[in-house]
Amino acid sequence: MERELYISTNTASGPNSTTRTEPFVKIIALVATLGGLLFGYDTGVVSGALLFMRDDLQLTPFTTGLVTSSLLFGAAFGALLAGHFADALGRRKIIISLAFIFALGAIGSAFAPDVISMIASRLFLGIAVGGAAATVPVYIAEIAPANKRGQLVTLQELMIVSGQLLAYVSNATFNEIWGGEHTWRWMIAISTVPAVLLWFGMIFMPESPRWHVMRGNNNEARKVLEKTRAADDVDWELEEIEETIEENRQQGKGRLRDLRTPWLRKVFLLGIGIAAIQQLTGVNTIMYYAPTMLTATGLSNDAALFATIANGVISVLMTLVGIWMIGKIGRRPLVLVGQMGCTACLFFIAAVCFFMPEYHSAGDVNLLRAYLVLAGMLMFLCFQQGALSPVTWLLLSEIFPARMRGICMGGAVFALWMANFAISMAFPLLLAAFGLAGAFLTFAVIGIGGSMFVLRTIPETKGRSLEQVEHYFHELYK
Repeated sequence: MERELYISTNTASGPNSTTRTEPFVKIIALVATLGGLLFGYDTGVVSGALLFMRDDLQLTPFTTGLVTSSLLFGAAFGALLAGHFADALGRRKIIISLAFIFALGAIGSAFAPDVISMIASRLFLGIAVGGAAATVPVYIAEIAPANKRGQLVTLQELMIVSGQLLAYVSNATFNEIWGGEHTWRWMIAISTVPAVLLWFGMIFMPESPRWHVMRGNNNEARKVLEKTRAADDVDWELEEIEETIEENRQQGKGRLRDLRTPWLRKVFLLGIGIAAIQQLTGVNTIMYYAPTMLTATGLSNDAALFATIANGVISVLMTLVGIWMIGKIGRRPLVLVGQMGCTACLFFIAAVCFFMPEYHSAGDVNLLRAYLVLAGMLMFLCFQQGALSPVTWLLLSEIFPARMRGICMGGAVFALWMANFAISMAFPLLLAAFGLAGAFLTFAVIGIGGSMFVLRTIPETKGRSLEQVEHYFHELYK
């Protein structure tokens, strides 16, 4: 089925006014995506903290898994809760509340006296992580001009991978300077700093103009648009928002039961599919288990830890490339390149592990095999972080109708986190049962299905307002 999106657009005029509003929009995006930085840091810091936490909290292998995965489980439900309350209370208020939860969760984790307290704190922290993942992209998408939406929303992905890199670097730094059994507490506690900055910064940020119109505050919506749009674009965009919201208002407030409407249900399922394929590439098996996999190929612990930092560096650099390419190429071709590229890299890693011996005939470790696996992982991250991941968050922020955006985004991100949780729990079992070759081959085969899904279902939304995208899906799926 052809997935071309042809809708007339209004082009921004008045370059001077556009230039005048751009800095403020960028400041809004930068402050809001501190939630993404916290998302990345809190998911990445545990990899280093566990090395010290094991003795301090007397962790067993089972409780180690619980400490690691409890945040992911909490994040799934945080996405659902935030999606619901973002429509009722506003995107800005939810992000402010999430900043408070980030800070409390970090403090609770840092001072946890036992494993039960640690798991509870990580679950609580996960609510903020999942809530930020569901709310921040929607907030930025609704407040950004159409021609800047792609680059600004994908700042969220840049901040996530930057947070992970920051966690890897801070783990090594704290260990080098203050190494000891309580070092992990400082590793975790430091995340309270960006949480406070997020809370303070969002106090001064405006609410989404679309949410203002949903609440009948059209004058407030105009004020926000005047600060974030070229002067000649304010009237037509406000009119377009008002018309779309009025159409939605006639249908009543967005409820879960509205998903029984065929076109809404199909858009919601499309969002779940987009969220799922991003995780089904197995990206977080590489981010969470890279040292384990690399030591299994024969690399030393030091070399494996260094490679983990390399994963973070590659992720940040390629996300920057992805942000640039979204403005040049568009959503659909980029997500297709990312999905197919990731799948090819997974087949490459599986082939290396299957056909190359782990040891030479003399009994020495085959380092060529180990470095080829590392090269495959880094190539995988180039496609994942440079194409697939940034487009995932952008598409999820764009495709849902205004009155259902919070609920649908929450549901899609819930699916994403549950897929993350399931894959993270399953990977060690796959590794033990089938080895590296079998584990990566499993994800590669799944990737073929993901590529077919992209080809058949994902449209191009570049350069279109959110209202135009909504009208397109209504006509396509009615």
